[in-house]
Amino acid sequence: MEGSPVAAETRFSTWTPICNKPSNHKLFQERTTLIFHWFDLWTDHQRKQFIHSILTRCSKSQLNFTKDWFLEAVPITHLDFTTVLPRFLSLYVLSFLSPQDLCLASRVSWHWKFLAEQDCLWTPKCLLHGWFLPYTPNEQEYGAWKKHYVACASSLDYLTPREAAPAYGTLNQPLGDKEDGEERRREQLIRQAIREKVAKHKRVTLKSRRPWLSSSWTAGTSGDRLRASVGQPGLTAALVLIGERTRTQSSLSQLLEQEARRCSTPASALHQTRVTNALRSLPKGGSVCGGSLTMSTHRLQPKPQHSAPYCQPPLHLLLVSSRVPAYELVLCGARAGVIPVLYEHSGTTLEALLSRAEGALQGQRAQSIAILAEGTAGEINLTQRCWVTEKTLLDPDIREFWEKLSGWVVPLAEGGRLDLFVPLAASVTGMELISKLSSLTGLDVSAPTGTTTGSYQHILSEWLGRGAFPPRVYFGEPQLLGWCRQAEWLQDALVLMRTQLRPQLQQLSEETRGRALGHLLVDVVGLSEMHVESQVTQALVDGLAALSRERCDDPLRFLAEFLQRRHEEGSVRGSDRASWTECGPNGALGPIRAIPQGLGGAVDRRMALVGELLHSEKLYVRLLQAVSRVYSDPLRAALNSNRAILSSANVVMVFSPVLDILEVNSLFLEELAERMEEWGPAQCLGDVLLMLCSKLRAYTNFFNGYPTILRTVDKCREMIPAFRAFLRRHDRTLDTGMLSLQELLLLPSSRVWEYVPLLESLFLLTPPEHPDRPHLRSALDTLSHYRSFLRKLKENTDGDARMLEAQRMIRSCPNLQEGNRHLITVQEVGLLSSPDEAIAASLRVYEHVGDLGLFLFNDALVLSERSVSHQPYSRSRETSHTFLASVALHTLSLRDIADTKYVQNAFTLEGLKRRWVCATDREEDKVKWLSALRSAINAAIGDS
Repeated sequence: MEGSPVAAETRFSTWTPICNKPSNHKLFQERTTLIFHWFDLWTDHQRKQFIHSILTRCSKSQLNFTKDWFLEAVPITHLDFTTVLPRFLSLYVLSFLSPQDLCLASRVSWHWKFLAEQDCLWTPKCLLHGWFLPYTPNEQEYGAWKKHYVACASSLDYLTPREAAPAYGTLNQPLGDKEDGEERRREQLIRQAIREKVAKHKRVTLKSRRPWLSSSWTAGTSGDRLRASVGQPGLTAALVLIGERTRTQSSLSQLLEQEARRCSTPASALHQTRVTNALRSLPKGGSVCGGSLTMSTHRLQPKPQHSAPYCQPPLHLLLVSSRVPAYELVLCGARAGVIPVLYEHSGTTLEALLSRAEGALQGQRAQSIAILAEGTAGEINLTQRCWVTEKTLLDPDIREFWEKLSGWVVPLAEGGRLDLFVPLAASVTGMELISKLSSLTGLDVSAPTGTTTGSYQHILSEWLGRGAFPPRVYFGEPQLLGWCRQAEWLQDALVLMRTQLRPQLQQLSEETRGRALGHLLVDVVGLSEMHVESQVTQALVDGLAALSRERCDDPLRFLAEFLQRRHEEGSVRGSDRASWTECGPNGALGPIRAIPQGLGGAVDRRMALVGELLHSEKLYVRLLQAVSRVYSDPLRAALNSNRAILSSANVVMVFSPVLDILEVNSLFLEELAERMEEWGPAQCLGDVLLMLCSKLRAYTNFFNGYPTILRTVDKCREMIPAFRAFLRRHDRTLDTGMLSLQELLLLPSSRVWEYVPLLESLFLLTPPEHPDRPHLRSALDTLSHYRSFLRKLKENTDGDARMLEAQRMIRSCPNLQEGNRHLITVQEVGLLSSPDEAIAASLRVYEHVGDLGLFLFNDALVLSERSVSHQPYSRSRETSHTFLASVALHTLSLRDIADTKYVQNAFTLEGLKRRWVCATDREEDKVKWLSALRSAINAAIGDS
């Protein structure tokens, strides 16, 4: 019996039968019940000892199991963010608190006190008021800058105007005895109020003991040294109270806040930038209580020769629309200190434009902001379908745009200004728009006052407003002069350069790409060397024209005699003459530094403006006569002599509308010349202009058949060799002003566009009591409405051309030209795919699986597969698009994807059946695309 297993179990009661599992489990349950019985009989102190002993015997895995159980049984509802976030993030959160809030936060706990007294938080706040620490703190000394701030704020000295006069001077007039006595009593009351508030503040602070003691053995010594340094005269922070501000009974905190807002040019944005820079300098590793957090404060102290530690050169922001012809020259001519921002005219919303401007400034405030966009004397074309006029300025979107834009400029007292490179100051409506913009933005709004025809030389005229000449502030002289004179002609060359070089510069930003093309064009064309006076140019042109009509044996002698006669007659006149506000004594445009200031009285200006109207009308009629003399008359003569080059129907279709316009403008030129010969202060032109307005039907017939005329000319040129030879002989000759037939047919639309700014300037210079003012107002309204009609025709033509281009680009694409559909913008994106959608968004990884082209229309979104093929032995590449899908905008949902370390600039497009995750290469492209897409979706939902 003694050797049996049962006897062994009975004898050794602590032995566990491992082989017999049922017996093992039964014995475990009995022992657990016994322990629970003993645990219930123990006291609380014994229970805690038992739990402590058990936990000390547990392994790491068993402790983790216990922790997970506690998290499920007792979930965490409140968590201290300073214990879970990295230290630099905790400091960044605390940097947004005011000094009072930081002091309250330091009372929460020891850890919060350590964070809230860091020098990186208090140094910017002290420097903002000009309170500099007179010594360098030790490595283990924390809270030096906080103590300095508290000491300066509590011992702030106030100098009344009377006390500040001996040290700083005063602009006040001397007071009499009665006023002097009242001023003294007012000063005593103010000083007594300050003493009472300071005493009350001290009594409150002495009632409650601080919840901590200093851990430094030399705390009292450093504090005494700090108070002694603050008491020195050179370190006293004085606040001068001037005028009405001395009469306000404000509290100390309110006065400090007012002073902070007043004495600092960069406001809270720059303050947060300083804090962020300070936080970035902190090490990311190390213990919280280690010495790595201590900043070297000697870097933050100002140098002796500088009065401001954060002094930066003034910045100027320049917004350039892509609708401006030859904008590359503008970008390459920007001066140092000017931040140019090039934005797409079509597809860019005001929200996206604000985002571009904000990103360019990077939290800084600009000294001035300039806008170079398409516009006339009474309106600014900021973006597609966004015309800023006197009536549309108070629209919510436009008003918000100007208010936010003006918030990034320094105040008016510090020289803040808004420069508009549109001749708004040359018309009554433009002046009203300038006045409303100035009231809305609180800035000095400046705009050119000159008016020109056929060029951008009005930028070089006098400018409304105070301060420096804006073109000199933003641009260099050679590039600006070349662009003002040759913008329309250089646009054709730059279009080809953009097409050829854009793929090679794909990785560069729009501004850098534009500057590169502009510098390339300047080097090739040599604009800096093309400074020839317009009088000399015109004289040479006339001499060569006379030489071509004469047959002489000595051409050089004939040309020399012709120029000598011209010089003696003194009748030289520039062909590209500018307006009265920009022409010098010789009628030619000089460099920027020698721009004259215009004529004297309004009567002389009105006469000069009428002279400009007459001169430009003569040039216009002369070119229309060239169409009749060089093209129409020879073709009709050949038709009458049975040697027809074109059929009679084609000749009538092409030239009959132009000849009708020539008849109308010839009569208008005769009447205008007669009025100019009899010019006087009371002379009227309104009736002559109304006569022109009554015959605008000739222009309407021409514009309605203008596309047909061009197609007829192109078709005849391709199919009739004799007509091709005829055009080759007569195009771009001296008789046609070096223009082709197609370029001559473009003149009527340009001339109608020029009439409106000329009449607006004439109306501005006409006195209110002048009898011609009502007629001018009626003619101006008629031509303005007709210009709107012409603008609509041009927009429809451009929209049709863009639709045809999109139809050609996308292979296997259905018909896009349906109804009133128009193309808004095109964006190239990458197609992303995630292997597991169940992963959290912040940890989700995406794979680039393809390239897409997004074509945004006003009613639908077309997606295409984009493929790039490279040519062998060259850097050229070709991009092709294949139709993928189309989604109606009212059924499309858009979702932004936050940037992570795995994906940037991503968003999701979701239709009824499919979903696409896309990403752009640059953040600015994403902002522009999302803004345009949201606006189009909202408009489509509103229409549906």
